[in-house]
Amino acid sequence: MAIQRKSKTTLAAQAAAVNAFVAGAPDAAHTVSTTSSYDKGVPKGNKRQISLTIAPDLLRRVDDVAKRTGQGRAGIISMAIYRALEGDIFK
Repeated sequence: MAIQRKSKTTLAAQAAAVNAFVAGAPDAAHTVSTTSSYDKGVPKGNKRQISLTIAPDLLRRVDDVAKRTGQGRAGIISMAIYRALEGDIFK
């Protein structure tokens, strides 16, 4: 039995599906041209690393949600900030 290679069209279709999935992320839809030239924080891929000081009780609650949902702490904080800014909290 010979080993067969996957066709390039299959790989291209998979790459297109991956790119479509990533483009569907909440933070992908709101890219602004000023974001790429924003120089605060340390560049980490298409994001910026920052330092954050947070109350211990609030951090404990964030960690509880992260553990319960299987998400990372940074993901929980990012989603909370995103929802706060997109919602009517600061309007």
